[in-house]
Amino acid sequence: MIDSLPRATIIAAEPQLYVTDIAAAVDVFARQLGFALAFTHGEPAFYAQVVRDGARINLRASDGPIGFRADEPDALSATLTVDDAAALFREFEEAGVTFHQPLRTEPWGARTFIVADPDGNLLCFAGKA
Repeated sequence: MIDSLPRATIIAAEPQLYVTDIAAAVDVFARQLGFALAFTHGEPAFYAQVVRDGARINLRASDGPIGFRADEPDALSATLTVDDAAALFREFEEAGVTFHQPLRTEPWGARTFIVADPDGNLLCFAGKA
């Protein structure tokens, strides 16, 4: 019976985004979104990880765009939970980020905004403030 097994705790999630240029993606995450490079792998690099606070995003090189985006232009690649969505939105505005969706209050009360990376990966930032 599964209920009798010890319960493990999931402590983090690390979404993987497919990008066509690792260096360009790392640059956007660092320069505009405030992430730091944790590591790259391969020569030339085909994998990297960027981090900011508790978020870790893995970047994987791809030869081209991922097919589902053509059919689902608003499909999210990842949602990052933040303590103050409005403050982060203002920070990104000052950094010159172009938004896929500006800051808004959702019907369920969350404050959200969406950013697209150069490869069309949509990152939703969601919080209460």
